[in-house]
Amino acid sequence: MTYSETIKSSFNLLNRHWQLVALQFGTMVINFLGFFIMIGIPLGIAFIIFGLDLTGLAETRDIVGLFKDPVDLVSKYFGLIMIVLASFLFYMVFATTLYLYVMGGSVGIIGKSIIEPSFRFSMKAFFTEAKKIFFPLMWFSLFMGLIFICIAFVLGLLGGGIAAIVSFAKSQDSTLALFLGIFFTLMLALIGLLIIFITLAVATYGMAALFFKGEGAIKAFNSAVNFLWNNQPSFWLYALLFSGYIVSSFLMMLITFPLKLIPIIGTVISFPMQILSYIAQSYLGLIIFVSVFIFYFNAEIKKPEVLSPGPQAPFEGPEPHVDDNMQLEDISEVQAPQQEETPPEKDKQEQS
Repeated sequence: MTYSETIKSSFNLLNRHWQLVALQFGTMVINFLGFFIMIGIPLGIAFIIFGLDLTGLAETRDIVGLFKDPVDLVSKYFGLIMIVLASFLFYMVFATTLYLYVMGGSVGIIGKSIIEPSFRFSMKAFFTEAKKIFFPLMWFSLFMGLIFICIAFVLGLLGGGIAAIVSFAKSQDSTLALFLGIFFTLMLALIGLLIIFITLAVATYGMAALFFKGEGAIKAFNSAVNFLWNNQPSFWLYALLFSGYIVSSFLMMLITFPLKLIPIIGTVISFPMQILSYIAQSYLGLIIFVSVFIFYFNAEIKKPEVLSPGPQAPFEGPEPHVDDNMQLEDISEVQAPQQEETPPEKDKQEQS
């Protein structure tokens, strides 16, 4: 299946199930409101309880001076800090759970629609698929999160090594240090972006393996890595889709951001434009998932069906050699009735 056919099929499928876009946008709105409800309100209540007055903060010449004694600051506002941390953790758990639940239902609907083209969207089917794939998707997300943490740790070590090399070169020659600093920074940025990009591709194809093969987190990860390694076009498809998503988001930002600079009218106009941009981003994000799922299904799941035995052509090779000493029961059974049809010689003698 070509790239154009895959992308065209993904648009057709998502247009038939436009409710998934509405659910994704609704999730973004709920998480946005939840941030103010779960973090903003407790923070405001904490300010009232502790009697904090931040009106003079803008007149402070040296804001860094507030953190000169962090131990005293923590001991003085320990209750406030604990309330903020508890609210933030509760919000993160809520937002992540809601996102994984909606994503699980979307993955289930997309996968079933690929397997059964006549499948129609319903909220009952959405909740059923979400419950079915929620925990496998959660464990897979945790596993991929650990991988991202390891990547960040390794990149941090490389960055520290580069900083040590640049500082040593600075003591020898400032021009050499400037060149090495720019060169190694660009190299580290390119390597980091490439590694993160590959990891995102593995995560997306891993979700497809998680649904179609019903595998666990580690097996789905291994299946995605093997699939990307054995099918190089699958990686370039994801690269094309993700690059298109980045370019489209950047263009939408260029359209909406200048409107905010216009006094009063710009704020009124930019608000609906911002909503439309969020909807467009949700739509394009789902297009990436649908395209990946379609490509994975046709290349990996449907492959055994293509190779299944069908009507075979006549055998044109050499005749099989049968040894004279071999006894074939089928031949003897066929020849036995033919021998009975021939009248024996004894009957001929009796007639004569």
